[in-house]
Amino acid sequence: MLTFCPICANVLVVEEGPKCLRFACNTCPYIQNITRKISHKKYPKLKEVDDVLGGGEAWENVDSTEEKCPKCDHPRAFFMQIQTRSADEPMTTFYKCCNMQCGHRWRD
Repeated sequence: MLTFCPICANVLVVEEGPKCLRFACNTCPYIQNITRKISHKKYPKLKEVDDVLGGGEAWENVDSTEEKCPKCDHPRAFFMQIQTRSADEPMTTFYKCCNMQCGHRWRD
């Protein structure tokens, strides 16, 4: 937690005083003794993550192939290929298990 000087608005540093810890300003003579535990948690608001593969609609009209699911051993999986790196490298194949209870996704 950052605390600012009320006189010059610079960040206060924590230093050891004669009897207790205190906030002190490095640019002016302001000092404030710390008499109680100071804590404050503020969690940042996370952005919504975009699905790189296009969300659930992207898997609606894809083909399936004989690929064994590593999670449930189902023999078939849906697949799509996307160019994720530079053009001189091969495409990445993404799989989704055909078993609707599993729905595991992986890439090759």
